[in-house]
Amino acid sequence: MNTEFFTALELLEKEKGIKIDYMLEKVHQALISAYKRDQGGNTNVKVIIDAAKKDIRMYQLMEVVEEVTDEKTQISADEALKISRKYSIGDTAEVEIKPKNFRRLSASTAKQVIIQGIREAERGIMIQEYEEKKEEIITATVHKIDPVSGNVIVDTGTSIATILKTEQIPGETFIENQKIKVFVMEVKKDTTKGPIVTLSRTHSGLVKRLFELEVPEIQDGVVVIMGIIREAGSRTKMAVMSRDNDVDPTGACIGSKSMRIAKIVDELRGEKIDIIKYSETPAEYIKAALAPAVVKAVVMDAERSSRVYVDSDQLSLAIGKEGQNVRLAAHLTGCKIDIKTE
Repeated sequence: MNTEFFTALELLEKEKGIKIDYMLEKVHQALISAYKRDQGGNTNVKVIIDAAKKDIRMYQLMEVVEEVTDEKTQISADEALKISRKYSIGDTAEVEIKPKNFRRLSASTAKQVIIQGIREAERGIMIQEYEEKKEEIITATVHKIDPVSGNVIVDTGTSIATILKTEQIPGETFIENQKIKVFVMEVKKDTTKGPIVTLSRTHSGLVKRLFELEVPEIQDGVVVIMGIIREAGSRTKMAVMSRDNDVDPTGACIGSKSMRIAKIVDELRGEKIDIIKYSETPAEYIKAALAPAVVKAVVMDAERSSRVYVDSDQLSLAIGKEGQNVRLAAHLTGCKIDIKTE
């Protein structure tokens, strides 16, 4: 039984990455607990697990006495001497539990513990894997779409997770087995259900990570993303700067013939993306942030307040539909923007 048991643990370690030492600790605790139940609460037991020899033994710990008054906790000096000549009255003798009793006790207990231990270990592994992917992009496969809630069940390769309707790009549709990129927003630990993972398609971090994957200059640290504001499904404004005067940060993000940005727009289902050149000068930053509108002048009334002047034919473009363009520009720059015509 012991050999087969250790062989099974070795297979678990290879197949699921669950360490043998972890499982043996669980078994050790469970055998003591099972013995306690079997013996009416008696915890005078010792478990020795020898992984090298693939051997498990259990011993009752009994007080050596001259006259036995409690057979569960005491052993006579004469009986103790039959186990070892070293025992004398007052010592604690280790009496090995009979193999047939041990096997009955251990076989069922070990089975239950292994099943529970596997589940706990797998949850722990999943939590660790998701923790490492927090605020990163992962590729998931659409498993099922809930027709009532609109939530999308996806297979992340680690587990089954859910993209809530509120975290989906407005108007976005999915089909089963479709591959999509999602942003891991948050990972919460749940000891009974495993990790609770919040996946998003609307988070601005998704756009940021997509550019980091697509633009080598960002990966190398030459081009830096300084800020990003997004209204998912409609428009994103992203400010970038270059640490190399010979590298145009906006051009690097857009790519030759707009190939780089086109891939990202396609992944975001046609969402418009404005690449803004970052500036330490507030007026210049605001001017760039209002793209695609052409700005004639920016007057800073205070540290975080400005008046922007545009030609009349640029007014609606600068404000944007339902004020979106100026709203995003204000959030991106952190400044109040009042748009006027001359």
